[in-house]
Amino acid sequence: MTLKPEDLQQITDTTVGHYNQVADDFREGTRDHDVSQNIEALLRHIQAPAPVHVLDFGCGPGRDLRTFTRLGHIAVGLDGSERFATMARQDSSCEVLHQNFLQLDLPAGRFDGIFANAVLFHIPRQELPRVLGQLHATLKDGGVLFSSNPRGDNQEGWNGERYASYHDLAAWQALLTQAGFVELEHYYRPAGLPRDQQPWLASVWRKV
Repeated sequence: MTLKPEDLQQITDTTVGHYNQVADDFREGTRDHDVSQNIEALLRHIQAPAPVHVLDFGCGPGRDLRTFTRLGHIAVGLDGSERFATMARQDSSCEVLHQNFLQLDLPAGRFDGIFANAVLFHIPRQELPRVLGQLHATLKDGGVLFSSNPRGDNQEGWNGERYASYHDLAAWQALLTQAGFVELEHYYRPAGLPRDQQPWLASVWRKV
């Protein structure tokens, strides 16, 4: 299946429109989510001296921007939802970019790390190689990308008013390797549960 430009526009408009509509409830519902394991996984592999420059890709209302700032780092947010971007600026006092994920405009070699927590699965499979290439380009040499996505059997489509693409480990590894990354580690979440109760695949990658 090849998605045409008008299909991609509909995917963006509908998915972003959904998040704009539920922004307040989303902020309240995710405020206390513990993603410290993921943040630690990113920071552990960054070799640059602190404070490091982190892009929180798909920052939502800004919860993790505040965490990175509290840890003494310099965080920049990016989100496709205008309401999320506004919330994140207000709540974190960080720089927050409002950009369509499929039309990114990122500076080359700016960031030591990218934190892409629960976001890249919204990008259609056919667009992922290009988007991953843009994330690769905005990292400094040796920079680190963290991603966490709901895992699946390489299917994609609509989940209510959100478009989603679900990858298994082998497919995700192939996509990231093709984009110029080397895997550092991967794990499943939530920690401590049987695999069939761990719907999230987290992975950490270095730009080479």
